Amino acid sequence: MKLSIGDFSRISKLTVKTLRMYHERGLLIPAYVDETSGYRFYDERNWETARVIVQLRKFDFTLAEISQILDTVSSDGELMAELKAKQKAIIEKMERYKDISRSIDTILAQEEEINMSHINQFEIEEKQVDTILIAGYPMKGKYSDIGKGFGVLGKKMGRFINGKAIGLYYDGEYKESNASFEACFPVRKGTSTKEISVRELPGGTVLSLVHKGPYTTLSNSYKRLLDHISQKGIESQLPTREIYSKGPDMIFKGNPNNYLTEIQIPINR
Repeated sequence: MKLSIGDFSRISKLTVKTLRMYHERGLLIPAYVDETSGYRFYDERNWETARVIVQLRKFDFTLAEISQILDTVSSDGELMAELKAKQKAIIEKMERYKDISRSIDTILAQEEEINMSHINQFEIEEKQVDTILIAGYPMKGKYSDIGKGFGVLGKKMGRFINGKAIGLYYDGEYKESNASFEACFPVRKGTSTKEISVRELPGGTVLSLVHKGPYTTLSNSYKRLLDHISQKGIESQLPTREIYSKGPDMIFKGNPNNYLTEIQIPINR
């Protein structure tokens, strides 16, 4: 068999452009190239190689992987080993994509539920809060670590706790890993220790907004509050307070879409 590139393209179902590219990459070298015209001609051996390439491409092998197989694999047993390895990689990729898809589904469902819920039933409120006695556990790190602080307080101050968990946030900007915050609980009484501060949290005027939904979407409610502060020309103060009215407990995580967090930003009046 000695076929021109056009005829070989017809039987191999590879375009002329692809055949030229495979030649340039050393994947499928024609049996003969006319030195004068530069025409490529293909034979039976090229036909067998083309069939292998086409099939491996269908199995999602890259051209680099196919090149390696053509250079190193010399028996059906070795080829089967390559196919098994590819199958394993594809299965692992499928599982990873399933996890990614489930994560995206969760995010989309949460966003849809938030948009369709009555989150807007909660309005920004200016109100007076009382001075309360708190036990605080100052922390430095990631905001998500605050749960560890509540755990410490629960163990040390459990029988004196008489209210919902409170987070105090001291930075006027977002910080990824070196944020300053404090896990707190209202307490009936208590004494400060080296790691726990028992003191009064001053009352005063705050702008308050109840956020319904997971903690990952708190920024939506912060935006509403900060937009309001900007529009009204109000002077805000730190620390910002978060009161976790409804959230995960020590055993059951619950549905994050039903978490209720009251954000309080102290203001000057």
